[in-house]
Amino acid sequence: MRGVTDDARPQDAPLLDELMPWSVAPLRFGRSWIVAPDARTLRTRWDRLVAAEGAEREALFRPSRARTPASAVAALPGQRTGTVRFAREAGPCPAPVRVAHGPFDEQWLLPDHRLIDTARPELWRVAGEPQLFAVEQGYAPGAAGPALLVTAALPEGRSPAGRPGRIRPLFRRPGGHEPNLAPGLLDFIGERYGDGADAHDWLAWTVAAARPSPAGCRVPLPAGPEAWTAGVALGRDLLDVQLRGALSGTKPRLPGGRRPYVRAAVPARPTTLAYDSEDEALVLDGGRISPVPAEAWEFRVGGVRVLEQWFAHRTAPAEPGTLEAIGPAAWPQEWTSELLDLITVLALLGAREPERAAFAAEGRTEGATALRAAGVLPPPARARRPASVLDHREEGPEGQFMLL
Repeated sequence: MRGVTDDARPQDAPLLDELMPWSVAPLRFGRSWIVAPDARTLRTRWDRLVAAEGAEREALFRPSRARTPASAVAALPGQRTGTVRFAREAGPCPAPVRVAHGPFDEQWLLPDHRLIDTARPELWRVAGEPQLFAVEQGYAPGAAGPALLVTAALPEGRSPAGRPGRIRPLFRRPGGHEPNLAPGLLDFIGERYGDGADAHDWLAWTVAAARPSPAGCRVPLPAGPEAWTAGVALGRDLLDVQLRGALSGTKPRLPGGRRPYVRAAVPARPTTLAYDSEDEALVLDGGRISPVPAEAWEFRVGGVRVLEQWFAHRTAPAEPGTLEAIGPAAWPQEWTSELLDLITVLALLGAREPERAAFAAEGRTEGATALRAAGVLPPPARARRPASVLDHREEGPEGQFMLL
């Protein structure tokens, strides 16, 4: 499953950076113990940390240049967490929130700004329905997989290939207001391909047509209305699967009534993951799940197999005595349920990846030149900055409030 690159392709396809101008670099957690696949683990880790004092608390905290227990930090937008220095924190664990820790890997995060090295507060201000985040994958020459993924959960944004990508919110303001698009882009699309196109249509087209390049993700435009309609339809199907049926209201299902299920129970602490292609089975030590289509097993992002990375995030050993070492005593049932859903999602996307890759590789006649002639590009400098949220009160360090 090879990605489509700019090799031997026209360079007139505009960059996504020009079309969705406001972007944010990936978050940097700074300490791995603040994220976990289950919320119970985070509460246990928090309780262990606040029960410790002095040097023990500092060692468990894992100080960095950006954060120590003595750091004075404002609360994250929309989160009710303490703002006293963490060295004096003795309160209950804040409610963990769902985040996209990696491609198709939603986990839980302690949303406490005192614990996160680089949290990107501007993203937290616009998170929540109906916001969607387009996560541009870092460029890796020859790497397999889509150039762009979409999630409703706040994304960490790091690429599996280890290269930085960019996070592009679909909307610049809370509540789905002000699309994060170059001014005039939707008008241009309406004139060329038919009225009524909105930000979601644009995002669907981008998911279908985007291709990676050394300069960043490129999004060629279609030659005519028929290609636009086909691309939006394909992209909406892919978006709905990536968002687990949020657009259609129907949970993704494999065709023909097939569905993966547990044939042999997953052991308490599986350490290896393998694929039995003959039986279409995923093997977790002695546990077996099938049917698992080959497309699910082979699905990669940034050249990294998604199922293997998902499993590694839940089974990698941690240093004894650290907060990272605190976790479930046995493989939780909810992890198995999440794995079954993930297999279905990857199988559906993998089955259509050749179609998506072929569509992205097709030649287009419209691109950056046409957009510049129409005055859409380059976008104004203000479009690259986050929008002001003048009525949004946020708590600063030590309980003081600030107005943005």
